[in-house]
Amino acid sequence: MRKYLLSAFFIFSIFTINAQELDVTAKVGNPSNLINDGFIDLEATGGEPPYQYHWSNSQTSLQSSRAQGLTEGVPYTVTVTDSQGNSVTKSFEIKADAITEHFNGTFVPIVEAMTSILFWDPFTALGVYDPKVYSEESNVPVPAWSADAQDKYKLKEWKVAEGSHANKGDLIAIVNSANEGDMEVFANGTGDVVHLVDEGEMIWDYENNDDLIETNAHMLAQITYDEPKLLTNPNGSPQTHNIPFIVVWLIFGAAFFTIKMGFVNFKGFKHSFDLVKGKYDEPNAPGSITHFQALSTAVSATVGLGNIAGVAVAISLGGAGATFWMIIAGLLGMASKFTECTLGVKYRFINSEGRIFGGPMNYLRYGLEKRNMRGLGKFLAAFFAVLGIGASFGGGNMFQANQSFEILQGQFSFLAGNGFWFGLVVAVLVGIVIIGGIQSIAKVTEKVVPFMAATYVLGALVVIFLNIENVGAAFGAIYDGAFNPTALKGGVIGVLIVGFQRAAFSNEAGVGSAAIAHSAAKTNHPPSEGFVALLEPFIDTVVVCTLTALVLIFTGMHEVQGVGGVQLTSDAFASVVSWFPYVLAVAVFLFAFSTMISWSYYGMRSWTYLFGKSQKTELVYKILFLVFVVVGASISLGAVLDFSDMMILAMSFPNIIGLYIMSGEVRRDLKNYTRDLKEGRLFKKQPEPKSS
Repeated sequence: MRKYLLSAFFIFSIFTINAQELDVTAKVGNPSNLINDGFIDLEATGGEPPYQYHWSNSQTSLQSSRAQGLTEGVPYTVTVTDSQGNSVTKSFEIKADAITEHFNGTFVPIVEAMTSILFWDPFTALGVYDPKVYSEESNVPVPAWSADAQDKYKLKEWKVAEGSHANKGDLIAIVNSANEGDMEVFANGTGDVVHLVDEGEMIWDYENNDDLIETNAHMLAQITYDEPKLLTNPNGSPQTHNIPFIVVWLIFGAAFFTIKMGFVNFKGFKHSFDLVKGKYDEPNAPGSITHFQALSTAVSATVGLGNIAGVAVAISLGGAGATFWMIIAGLLGMASKFTECTLGVKYRFINSEGRIFGGPMNYLRYGLEKRNMRGLGKFLAAFFAVLGIGASFGGGNMFQANQSFEILQGQFSFLAGNGFWFGLVVAVLVGIVIIGGIQSIAKVTEKVVPFMAATYVLGALVVIFLNIENVGAAFGAIYDGAFNPTALKGGVIGVLIVGFQRAAFSNEAGVGSAAIAHSAAKTNHPPSEGFVALLEPFIDTVVVCTLTALVLIFTGMHEVQGVGGVQLTSDAFASVVSWFPYVLAVAVFLFAFSTMISWSYYGMRSWTYLFGKSQKTELVYKILFLVFVVVGASISLGAVLDFSDMMILAMSFPNIIGLYIMSGEVRRDLKNYTRDLKEGRLFKKQPEPKSS
């Protein structure tokens, strides 16, 4: 009897254990004072294993009970589901300890809110466009292939016939590696197999330049899915290719001004160079800096880390095809710069001391006031000024100091851990320049900008020239990537948006910042400065960004995975000239330094618009600006930098609204200026007589 009772008790115990409700406990940790290094370890009990973990953090796998690299002070949710479909949802928050962690955690939700506005997708909201990324086929790569592999791979034997059906995990081919010998290749999806290479043919050869450049040259087969497959992030959420509102706003504006101004971005190119060369410089014209100095100051604010790191990110995300759309966006942006900088000069104010106050704050307020829109003008001007101050402290200052230190300490080990002292030295250098005002800034930028641009451009041309045999394959990869509807990185829409986004973020056309620098130029004719300004997107995007992209493509680095930003660009240069990363690191510092001094002027003009035009007010701003240089270089600020960088983009909202309203006025001024130019009414320097 006792035997039966024990058996019954044992069976009952098993059912009781299995019937236990699913429960989840967690260990939450913050191992250091560094930001974004928190972790959550889960332990699931009850229910029916195996468990699946759906984290709110998109980069944590469905199979992982541990999430790491998390932001302190921000709640994370996870839904744990067992094999029977039972689920439990829990929320956890990693306690922030250090002051930087508190700052970072506070700004994360603010950045998310700004992202939801700036990167809102109107086409998806209207049901015009499905942002989810589907794939109809999967490329099968050579096993363990990498872009820098010095190896040769030959298709030895097909294990499945052309067009036959295979299940995921089936053996489909044998590949021979010159270094590793024979390797088995397995299907990475379920569907019909398409042979891309015949038996006995070479798949990928590191000595073949076409293989190095061509996108997906290392693929040996395609598997056409039985039905389109939704691509997902590691946490199971769908991958999307959104069309951000901010990009639509900037590019639509650029296209509108291109048409409205009669394609001045193309027709006015030659005259722009004549102005920059000083052919039309009037010695007694109002203003304090030359056309060339104004251009140098504005270019120094836009040509920077975005041209090196940002382009590498764009090419990583959008493939070689993003280069084409980046160029198109740069060409269109030239018209936006023309419009805003023409208005910047037209509505500038020069006081009795000769100090100049100009930019969007002036033309938004007084230009709209002329149209009986005083209230709207005052609001847009004040809104722009607030954003301009925040952008100057963040994206134009702390971000530059922070990233330049990160890059330099990577190349020069003695800098490691000395961010405060680095920031202090940079603050002193910046202070020496900005205390002198726009004339001092212009004198420095007119020397630094040509030097840093020439250094970078020369280095890029050397890399391209030494790989000149790749020119056909490189431009083929750009064309195919830009127009192939099944392009690697999400089709034409995905590639187009990545290219447009990078260009818009880099050249700041439509943001209005450059109008502040150009308003100080010596001229009696506002459109003349518009002509000078339209060269900025050309230099920034069409030249510098494109050269970076070509360096990556010509060296085959656009296919490298897991490396991003400056490091990818540095590796591309190093693959040709081993010591060039050191030169690149110095160039990056000069880019960052020149950006800081130019943005200090933009921020100061925004500051004086709100708080008064006295020299004491300016001094307060300059001291605050220098303090933020040290702060930016000393500590990691994460979301604080993201927030301040986004403020630069937000400046385009009030600015472009004003440009739309005043575009007719600019068009009339352009027509009058063009007529005077043709009829020879404008001041023009006479060539000096040749000495006999």
